[in-house]
Amino acid sequence: MKKKNLKTNYRHLARAQWVFLCTLLSLCFIGCAADSATTGGYSSESLFPEDVSSVYVEMFDNQTFRRGTEYELTDALAKRIETETPYKVISSRDRADTVISGQIVSIAEFVLSIERQTGRPMEKEVQVQAVVNWKNLKTGELLIDNKPVSESASYSTWQSQSFNYASSLAANRLAQKIVELMEKEW
Repeated sequence: MKKKNLKTNYRHLARAQWVFLCTLLSLCFIGCAADSATTGGYSSESLFPEDVSSVYVEMFDNQTFRRGTEYELTDALAKRIETETPYKVISSRDRADTVISGQIVSIAEFVLSIERQTGRPMEKEVQVQAVVNWKNLKTGELLIDNKPVSESASYSTWQSQSFNYASSLAANRLAQKIVELMEKEW
């Protein structure tokens, strides 16, 4: 009696799996055949404006008393544009289609945690804030107009990390955010 029930259960299970697989495949084929209006806006076109092929990256201006971060941000931004976008970074402003520039307006340091016995900071955070512009030199259009961006990174002197380590990391993250701003609006 038990063998007959097991056989019947396996048949029902196999049939349920077959029905599930067929339903899943049919939904996949329906999804592939649909146009972009019915696929929820998914597209295979580029995320970046296609009328731009080259970018000149100006040295960021630093409005703060902490020096060196503008070099790290400019370098990180140029490298990220080269690797993450279809654009070529050009060393001459005259030959470029667009120019990206900006100013670091704030570099702040915050204490995240304090050691109980001595009251010394165990972990701190560095926050870098900037304003970014991206201008199409052919048309004069501002693709990004004074857009504020900020990013932060933490460091711990207990782990032999310094302010310079965290500011460099924050500048790299800020460069990533700026490249994301260069994408077209959906």
